[in-house]
Amino acid sequence: MNLERIRMDIADGVAELTLVRPEGANAIDLRASEELAEVALLCDQHCEVRAVLLRAEGPMFSAGGDVRSFRDAGDDIPALLKRITLGLHVAVSRFARMDAPVIAAVGGTAAGGGMSLACSADIVLASDTARFTMAYTRIGLVPDGGSTFFLPRRIGLARTRDLMLRNRVLSAAEALDWGLIEQVVPAAELDVEARKVARELAAGPTRAFGEVKRLLLGTYNSGLETQMEMETRAISAMGGTDDGKEGLRAFFEKRPPAFRGR
Repeated sequence: MNLERIRMDIADGVAELTLVRPEGANAIDLRASEELAEVALLCDQHCEVRAVLLRAEGPMFSAGGDVRSFRDAGDDIPALLKRITLGLHVAVSRFARMDAPVIAAVGGTAAGGGMSLACSADIVLASDTARFTMAYTRIGLVPDGGSTFFLPRRIGLARTRDLMLRNRVLSAAEALDWGLIEQVVPAAELDVEARKVARELAAGPTRAFGEVKRLLLGTYNSGLETQMEMETRAISAMGGTDDGKEGLRAFFEKRPPAFRGR
């Protein structure tokens, strides 16, 4: 696919995905959702990708769904929304289940689907000028992008309900206090810090990271014994990997491990 809404750069094990429609507030239209699905699949399949960094050009991370395209669809809006959510949800699913950790760097405002996309990442960094708002019910719609799954796990059901019903706007400091994000940095330092975190994770045991992600996805859905059986299978499988063996060797040799993501 010829990418128009997203730029994809891969270097040093990090796939940097940049939303590049700042004149349109990086809103997610049908084209953007299709491209998100495409780059997520590429990251999932690319053996050299060991971390993914989501970022955006311009003063907004993303305004969410492209409401102009919604309006222009007229009576066809239900079909359009199904097509847009199809691509967005493929992307979110791939990001959540791939081995590579996903880092979101939020500068400016993340609203609606933009907030959903950001908060589906494994680690979220935000500039001190960032703002977060769901905004869906303000225009008579409901959340998508996995936010009804991820947000309760991040901040609890009561706070999620408050955000989704009242559409309050959280500052970066409030988002950090609520547990919505992991770190706040000065706006001028956001990209530098996010790339530092991405490179750090890209040097780690990628397959083990993937097992951690998948175990945590099921943590509220399984009983104790089922979850522990999944842990047993995961830890035993990782013990036989190259990285698992390297980690043990490095421990006894008293040196930093040199993981290769295998």
